[in-house]
Amino acid sequence: MLTNERHTIILKLLTEQQTITTQDIHEATAASESTIRRDLTDLENQHKLQRIHGGATLTEKKLQEYSIAEKSTRNLQEKQMIAKHASQLIQDEDCIFLDAGTTTLQLIPYLKDKQVVVVTNGLTHVDLLTEHGITTYLTGGFIKQKTSALIGTQAIQSLENYRFDKCFLGVNGFHLEFGYTTPDPEEANVKQKASSLAKSTYVLADHTKLDRVSFAKIGDVSSATLLTGTLPKRDYQSLSNKTTIEVAEP
Repeated sequence: MLTNERHTIILKLLTEQQTITTQDIHEATAASESTIRRDLTDLENQHKLQRIHGGATLTEKKLQEYSIAEKSTRNLQEKQMIAKHASQLIQDEDCIFLDAGTTTLQLIPYLKDKQVVVVTNGLTHVDLLTEHGITTYLTGGFIKQKTSALIGTQAIQSLENYRFDKCFLGVNGFHLEFGYTTPDPEEANVKQKASSLAKSTYVLADHTKLDRVSFAKIGDVSSATLLTGTLPKRDYQSLSNKTTIEVAEP
């Protein structure tokens, strides 16, 4: 198979799956490991993908952000596993902040049998929280259309009225050096504020967020416990030297 043909196949796989492994590429092209490494290096040099441990992911601009609809079906099974694990950390009578986002949204069904109070800035969360009879307070603020999050000065001011036992945040990426990040500085400010008002903060992020870096920093990886899926051993060890990691399993 010619180099250009392999490159076309690799980019097509990335378009369909966002993140792929070297095994995915091997199955699609029958290329050797050394050839795949060379192909990935070439495509990364062309800024068409970003290499990660064991594979590659689509190159994202620092300000790039997908809508709720675009993110909701990605890695859904892993997001549900992470949410279920997070729910086991919540006790009756906890007051929690539930951040806007598709992974935090998956946590709501697991709260229906718990006696908790939820504060959220996620408009997409409200109907499901109400449906499950969960006592809910919605922050004020400006509605960010792409993520249906309430952000801005009023969102931060309204958070001042609360204190949380636990804070559950979504992020666009986590990185050993650059920490937790999101494209929007105003959304980052809301996350920072909620975290500062909580006894414990947890970041819910599936494994594809590993090594992704967006424009606005939320905090260092040490600022929250990371709840995620299975990570490559080397990355797990490096991150675990900086923070607590809890891996969700089926």
